Amino acid sequence: MSFLDTLRDKFSRKDDQAVYLSGFSRTRHLFGSQMADLRDRYARVDDEFLEYVTIVLLQSDVGIETADIICERLEKSARERWCLSYRDAVERLVQIMKEFYEEIPDKPINFAENGPTVILLEGVNGSGKTTTAAKLARMYLNEGRSVAFTAADTFRAGAIDQLAEWGSRLNIPCVKGRENGDPSAAIVDGCRYAKENGIDILLCDTAGRLQNKQGLMAELSKMNRVASREIEGAPHNTWLILDATTGQNGLAQAEIFNEASRLDGIILTKMDGTAKGGIVLAIKHQLELPVFYLGLGEQPEDLRPFDLDAYLYSLAEGMLNG
Repeated sequence: MSFLDTLRDKFSRKDDQAVYLSGFSRTRHLFGSQMADLRDRYARVDDEFLEYVTIVLLQSDVGIETADIICERLEKSARERWCLSYRDAVERLVQIMKEFYEEIPDKPINFAENGPTVILLEGVNGSGKTTTAAKLARMYLNEGRSVAFTAADTFRAGAIDQLAEWGSRLNIPCVKGRENGDPSAAIVDGCRYAKENGIDILLCDTAGRLQNKQGLMAELSKMNRVASREIEGAPHNTWLILDATTGQNGLAQAEIFNEASRLDGIILTKMDGTAKGGIVLAIKHQLELPVFYLGLGEQPEDLRPFDLDAYLYSLAEGMLNG
């Protein structure tokens, strides 16, 4: 069974294949429409072919450095083992993407063995932090875990009330910070509530300001310190909520947050609204961070755990049949 056949077989057994295909429809269409011209006149993996593939990768927001590495490896493979058909070339291209992503193994999500697991959600305003917090809460509730919110985004107007409203809808407690108050104080209150009430997962919606880097670092560092004082090992996970439609600008944001805080992973929102699905590979290459979840639609169930094989199959399906 070929590599692509193996991907197709794995994908066909997924319960959420329709969500993936729908969520990646724009990215898949970009790869399909752009690669169609190459498919019709394919002769071999030559300079023209590689240049065209590089352009397609750049348009999907893979980034120039990552695109160059992928195409260099494709060229090397073509020299060592001639790609006889367009399908051979696509198969090897997608296989290189998989190998590239897996070069740095993803660390698993860290759940506390005893007591609450504290998760800090970071990101700029408009990235979808609060909505993502609600989707994560629903997912963990469905797994049988108890969940609480901490509304520590004390500076954005309405952020506290928005998260509290989600808490009311989901019937889970929300520990609210004071508007324009110290977000770290809200973290302390949330951690204490979680300990006292036996909460499994504490989701902390943190301030979303991209102020000067020094101020951001100080603010996030303080949140980490106070959480660790209240609960051993906290925060157990610090995730950046990144709007996929912002592309390379989002990656620049991620670099700032990664410097300012100990990021453990990324949640990419609004994937269904962009053709820039290559940002997944750019994040892994430039930040060496895993993408844990993808927002593939508006519905709560459209927040899906990132599945590398399903992601790659969605791209390959576009290149072969687009």
